[in-house]
Amino acid sequence: MSNCILCKDELKPEEGTLIWRGDDCRVILVNDPDLPGFCRVIWNHHVRELSDLTYGERELLMNLVNAVEEAVRHVMHPDKVNLAALGNQVPHIHWHVIPRYKDDAFFPGSVWSARTQQTLGSALEERRLKTLDLPAAIKSAIAALS
Repeated sequence: MSNCILCKDELKPEEGTLIWRGDDCRVILVNDPDLPGFCRVIWNHHVRELSDLTYGERELLMNLVNAVEEAVRHVMHPDKVNLAALGNQVPHIHWHVIPRYKDDAFFPGSVWSARTQQTLGSALEERRLKTLDLPAAIKSAIAALS
């Protein structure tokens, strides 16, 4: 679909960093100053619903989501990891893998809700530094799938 933002191949630096790309999916580290470690697992082809995928494709996608979650937990040490696949604004299969902390700007609500608090700059900087190790951890977790 030509107007789908997830169908485009290029990624602007302000949007995030491509960590891994396979034939069917890719993993992006989202550039979100409030939520270091926020990743997206994106299906490479324009498909709107999970049920439009074959069983094998669904298994691949969910294994990748799980691998990213495991890597995020291992590197970021969050209080909780949120997994979300909404698609209301962008009807293209993608999963959000979001490390959550009790002091993050939106806790305990979703990351799309209103801010509830201000995170200390030192805590955000510590988390940003951890994200430097995230690409290698994600690639390693994905490699372990095969």
